[in-house]
Amino acid sequence: MSHDHTHDATAGQGSCPVCGRPRKPDPELARYRPFCCKRCADIDLNRWLSGNYVVAGGPAEEADSELWSADSLKH
Repeated sequence: MSHDHTHDATAGQGSCPVCGRPRKPDPELARYRPFCCKRCADIDLNRWLSGNYVVAGGPAEEADSELWSADSLKH
C-alpha cells in the first residue's frame, strides 16, 4: 500500500470559511488564517464592516451609544 504524502500536506489545515477551499500550509498565507488568502480575509472584513455579520446580544444601552455618537468622536 502506497502512502500519499500530498494529502498529508493539507491534513488538519481545514477549509476557508468564505470560499470553502482547503487552506494551504504556505507560510506566506498563514497571516490570513483562518482564510485561504488575502482576498477572502478582505471579503470577511467587508461583511463585518457593512453590517452583514452581527454579534448576538441585547440592545445597546443609551450610555454605550453616546460613546459612539458623532459629537463625541469630534475630539
